[in-house]
Amino acid sequence: MTMRARKKRLSVYLEPDLWKGLRTQAARRSMSDSLLAEAAIAAWLDPDAAGGDPRASLEGAMQRLERRQARIERDLSISVETLALFIRIWFTSMPGLPDSVAAAARAQGAERYDRFVEMLGRRLASDRRFRTDLKTDDLPDTEPKSSQ
Repeated sequence: MTMRARKKRLSVYLEPDLWKGLRTQAARRSMSDSLLAEAAIAAWLDPDAAGGDPRASLEGAMQRLERRQARIERDLSISVETLALFIRIWFTSMPGLPDSVAAAARAQGAERYDRFVEMLGRRLASDRRFRTDLKTDDLPDTEPKSSQ
C-alpha cells in the first residue's frame, strides 16, 4: 500500500470581492472553500491535467466575445432605428412654415445645427456620456410601496 504525500497548508489573502465569489461558488457546488481554491489553482497551473482543454477554453472565450459583439451590434441598431424613427415622426408632425418666415427659420436652424455639432464634438472628446448622466437615484421610484 502506498502512502499519499500529505497536503501542504497555504494561507492566502484575498480581496473581499474575490473572497465573496469563492464562498458563493463553493456553496453553489457544495464543496469546501479549500477544495474549490485547490481545483482553481490546479486548473490554472495545468489546464490539461484539470480536465480542461486550452483550445476549448479559448473557443469558449471567443464564443462569449462573439455573443457580446452581437448584442452590442443589436443594441446599436435599435438605438439608430429609435433615433431615425423619432426624427421621422418629429418632421412629419411639424407644420410647414409660411414663405415669409421660411428664410429666417432656415438661418436659425443652421445656427442651431452648428451649435449642436459643436456640443456633440465637445461631448465625444470628453468622457461624459448620456448614459452616465442618467443615475438610478434620479429616476422616480416605480416599485409599489408595501402597506404596513
